[in-house]
Amino acid sequence: METIRLEFQPKIKAKIVQVLSSFSLDELKIVQEDPAFEKTKKMLQTNFDNKNMRDYIFKRVYCCLQNSY
Repeated sequence: METIRLEFQPKIKAKIVQVLSSFSLDELKIVQEDPAFEKTKKMLQTNFDNKNMRDYIFKRVYCCLQNSY
C-alpha cells in the first residue's frame, strides 16, 4: 500500500469520508495521524543534523546491538 497525507478544510471532511468509504478495506485504510508527529520529526531532524548527536546515536545503537547478542 501507499500512503498520502491530505490537508483540507473541515467543511469538506464529510464529503471526503463519503468518497473514501466507497472503497473496500482491502483497497483503502484510513490512518489517523499522531498530532505530535510533526513536532517530534522536527526535533529529531534537528538533533540528527548535529554531527555530535548523530555520532552519539550511532554509538548507542551499536552498543545496544552488541548487548543483544
